[in-house]
Formats: sequence, C-alpha cells, structure tokens
Amino acid sequence: MSNSSSFNDFLLLAFADAWELQLLHFLLFLGIYLAALLGNGLIITAVACDHHLHTPVYFFLLNLSLLDLGCISTTVPKSMANSLWNTRAISYLGCAAQVFLVVFLFAGEFSLLTVMAYDRFVAICKPLHYRNIIGSSACVRMTAAAWASSFLNAVLHTANTFSISLCQGNVVDQFFCEIPQILKLSCSDSYLSEVGLLVVSACLTFGCFVFVVVSYVQIFTAVLRIPSEQGRHKAFSMCLPHLVVVSLFVSTTMFAYLKPPSISFQALDLVGAVLYAVVPPTVNPLIYSMRNKELKDALRKAVEISGGPNEQKKEYAVPNSRKDPKDKPGSCRPFIFTLLFSRGERHMYQDRQRRDRQRSDPEEKVWTL
Repeated sequence: MSNSSSFNDFLLLAFADAWELQLLHFLLFLGIYLAALLGNGLIITAVACDHHLHTPVYFFLLNLSLLDLGCISTTVPKSMANSLWNTRAISYLGCAAQVFLVVFLFAGEFSLLTVMAYDRFVAICKPLHYRNIIGSSACVRMTAAAWASSFLNAVLHTANTFSISLCQGNVVDQFFCEIPQILKLSCSDSYLSEVGLLVVSACLTFGCFVFVVVSYVQIFTAVLRIPSEQGRHKAFSMCLPHLVVVSLFVSTTMFAYLKPPSISFQALDLVGAVLYAVVPPTVNPLIYSMRNKELKDALRKAVEISGGPNEQKKEYAVPNSRKDPKDKPGSCRPFIFTLLFSRGERHMYQDRQRRDRQRSDPEEKVWTL
C-alpha cells in the first residue's frame, strides 16, 4: 500500500478473540458509558434548569460536562459496537472524524480545566476582586477561547496526520483512532512534521499544567491559613481530587503521544488510552458533585419536581426585575441570559444568596467548588 488512499478502512484493536470476552468488554464499557451519560447529563440538567446555579463556576462546569459527554461518546460506542458485532473495521472517513473529535474535545477539556483552576485561584486567593476579574464577559471570552483554540488545534493535527503517506498496512493498535498509532503506519520520515506539531502541543499542554500546579500551590497556601479545621478539610477534599484528575489526564496523554516507539507495548498503550480517554469523563461528575451542596440540592429539587405536580416545592426569593412566569424552580432558562445580566443586579442577587446560606449554615464559605 503506497499511501493512505489505497484502502477504505482501518482495523482497530480487538480487546479479545473469544466471543465471551468480547461480550464482557461490551458490558463493561456499556456500564461505564451509561454512568458517564447519567452523571454528566444530571449536571447539565441541574445547572441549566436551576437559576441559583447560573454563576461563572457552574458555567464552566456545564461546559466541562458537555466536553466529557463528547469525549466518551467519540471513543467508547464504536469500540462497543465492534465487540458486539465481532468486527474491527472503521471507515477511513470515520477514523479521520474520530481523530479530529478526540483532539478537539480532549484539548478543549484540558483548556477548560486550566480556566477552572484559575477561577478557583481567584475565588480563594483574591475573593474581594473575584467579581471584577471573573465577570460574565470574562467567562464567555475564556470559554470561547478554549473551544476555538481546541478546534484550530484539531484541524491542524487531523489535516497533517491524514496527509502523510501510509505504507505499513491499516491495522491500528488501539481501540480508537489515535494519532501515534496512525503514525506507526507511515512511510520513512514522512511523519516528522506531525511529530513536530505534537511536540509543540505538548509544550503548550505542559505550560498549562505548570500554571494549574502553581495555582493550586497558591490555593493550598491560602487554605492553610483558614482558622476553621472544617473549612480546611472541605477545601482540600474539593481541590485535591481535581488536581489528581488533571495530573492523571496530562501524564497519560503526554505518555501516549510522546513516548518513543521502542517502548511501545500493546497492553501498556491500551491502559494509557483508557486512563485518559475513559476514566476522566466518568469520574469528573463524581468529583464535582459529590461534595457540592448546591449542586446536590439542585438535583434533589429537579427530582422532586419531576415526581409530580402535587409535590411541595420551595420557592426562592429572586430580584423583582427577574421575576416572570417562567422563573420558577425547575424551569430551564437560557444560561447565557443569566450570565449577561447587569452586573449590579447580579451582585445584589448573589449577595442575597450568600446571606441566606450563611444564616442557614454559618460555616458555609463563599466558594463552593
């Protein structure tokens, strides 16, 4: 095969040859996929439908859940279908689309995790300046920059990867189309341009990771000055899992994309791919909701409202200028509409929320994520 146009499909890695093991793989991935769909779907529903969560930190969390859904939906369903139907094939265009979506969504997720680390840093280390730094327009700009830069990155990598001549067959040693595995099929030195792009992307990723680590060092330094032991425990319990997921995501991704071919083992490559492509989208909803009282209350309220019209619903006080027939618990309103409200009205509303929380729970802190 002289180039990539001489075949119409690729053959992905099969987890096992025996039908029983393939069925086990299908059921395992099905459980993981459904858990990810449920967790991220609940977060998206709660944030979109509860106007009390229409704040910058939950805006970032909603975007993260959207990216997580896209990430796991790009890789896992195709692998499940191949195991169920006892096939390994993926079309050439399907492989190109998978490469584009993998790079786009995972780059977007890491960019957003970096933005969320900055948001946490400002909220904890500079609480008096939080509203001036993380305003509604800043939220939209940072999120748009994360999506746009990831899209450009994906276009460059996909176009460059599939312009390379492939002469080593069409067998991809991974359960989805991954750039390093496709580069193994290239001829001679034709892959060096894509390797250069990968190195540049890795340097940018490492720079963002350093920024995240420095931000958390500052956060932990500020947390240690909190007089309340309960407050310190709450801060560490929310920040440490996020840092662990970011570290796992970056380390496994950089290992998968930058390791030399001489240390490439099929089992090792498979474990690394699962760790960065399957685990983060599944565990992120647990990390960001398990100890988040506001998010759990919003989910509980949504469940109660869906239970029937006779359920007793708690009414929340909202500014007069925002009251309308649709502004009631459980009604979904455009999130961007809330973010772009006038700053004075939004601050008045947030101050009222904070006073209500402090009256009900004196230990409640200003930051919740």
